Amino acid sequence: MTTAPGTVLVVEDEPSIADVLAIALRFHRFEVMTAATVRAALALAERTRPDVALLDVMLPDGDGRELGRRLRDEQPQLGLVFLTARDAPAEIVGALGFGDDYITKPFDIDVVVARIGAVIRRTRPADVLPRHPPLRYGDLELDETTYSVHRAGRTVELTPTEYALLRFLVRNAGRIVPKEQLLRHVWQYEHTPPESTVVETYISYLRRKLAALGPPLITTRRGVGYGLA
Repeated sequence: MTTAPGTVLVVEDEPSIADVLAIALRFHRFEVMTAATVRAALALAERTRPDVALLDVMLPDGDGRELGRRLRDEQPQLGLVFLTARDAPAEIVGALGFGDDYITKPFDIDVVVARIGAVIRRTRPADVLPRHPPLRYGDLELDETTYSVHRAGRTVELTPTEYALLRFLVRNAGRIVPKEQLLRHVWQYEHTPPESTVVETYISYLRRKLAALGPPLITTRRGVGYGLA
């Protein structure tokens, strides 16, 4: 019997959009649950513990971003992908502040399926985790078994995607990593989305969290990419 690639909670109040998303994800063997409200989504998530939640930002009884925060509080490893009809930088930054990806409407259904799969692969822990020695860079330490991060002995709270980005930078310490390479290896994008600002947004979050505990670590080579100082 083939194992499903993951369980997805789709929270969308427009029935036609919810149906299209559910049909496409089930075709690709995902287990899918749907909810149209914040209240229904919270109840479903508590019972089923999905791998990823695909959340419309505007819901009839609340804000999808606030719903995402509540779901993440209950299930820290839950992947969060936001659906938004707005593509203004402020909206994107708001969605990525604690989520793992965002998709703007109207969307390509194949892109949605690919993004959901990528988020699950980088946020869902393996059933059996081998013990790895910590990754270290200066006063930074990443535990690849527990997915925890410490700087100068203090815990750095990161989302799964922030952790994946920092881990890739640490593994490539001493060189500038091009933005396109980060998109391929961290976000698993086969093709760079036009005008994508996802890397820049996550770099800014990492900088802020790491700078709270020590001197700046992440450097920018304009027009090229990012590295560790």
